[in-house]
Amino acid sequence: MSDTIVEAVPRALRDIARLPQQDEVVVAARQRGITEVLHFTTTKNLVGIIASGYLKCRNLVSEDHYVENVYDPNCGDRSRDAIWTGYVNMSISRINAWMFQSSTRWHLSDGNSWVVLAFDPVVLGHPGVIFATTNNAYRGICLRAEGKAGFDRMFGDRVRGYNRELSRGSLDPKYPTDRCAEVLYPEQLSIEYLTKLYVQIETDQDHIPGILTSLDCRIPLEYVPEVFA
Repeated sequence: MSDTIVEAVPRALRDIARLPQQDEVVVAARQRGITEVLHFTTTKNLVGIIASGYLKCRNLVSEDHYVENVYDPNCGDRSRDAIWTGYVNMSISRINAWMFQSSTRWHLSDGNSWVVLAFDPVVLGHPGVIFATTNNAYRGICLRAEGKAGFDRMFGDRVRGYNRELSRGSLDPKYPTDRCAEVLYPEQLSIEYLTKLYVQIETDQDHIPGILTSLDCRIPLEYVPEVFA
C-alpha cells in the first residue's frame, strides 16, 4: 500500500485553503467506532487554549502574546521534527502514553496537573490533516500521508514503530496499530469542535469549571484517570 501513497510534506496555509474536505475519512473513522481525537496538555495551558478559542501549533503560540505568557510546551525540544511545528499533534481514541509519561517527567517540578481535550472526529476530515503511522519525530520510520489512504495506513496489519515492527492482531478497531501514531492538524484547531475535557486529578473537577465559566466556556468535564494511562 505504501508504494501507492504520496508521502506528505508540510503545506503552507494558502495551499491548504485550496484543498477539499475529506469526508471519506470521517466516514471511515465512524465505521471504526472512533468518537474522539485527543490532545493532552497542562491545566495551565488549558487557560490559554480556551481564552484564545484555539488549540494552536507551536509556531502560532510563539506569536500570540497572551498565550505565550501562559504556555508551557509538553515537549521542550522539537529539533527532531522542527519542520512540523506548524501542526498540532493529536491522537486517535487514546493518548500516546509514552509521550505523556515523558512530558510528566519533564514537568515534574512545575506542580501542574494535566487535562485531555477531546475533539469531534469530524476534524479528521478537515483539509490538510496528515496522518502519521508512529511518533512524528521518528526520522526514517514515520510515514505520513493525507486523506483516507493515510488514515487507513495508521491501522495497517503491520506498522513499523520505534525499534520494532508492530502487528495489529486483535486490537480494537478504533485504535491505530502503533499507540504513538499521530494526527497532524495544520495551524490551529477551533474549540468549537471540543466535545469534552478529561481531568487526571479528582479535585480538578471543582476548580476547572470555575475557570471555564469565567472564560464563557461550557464544556463537559469528567474525572477519568484511565484516559491518562
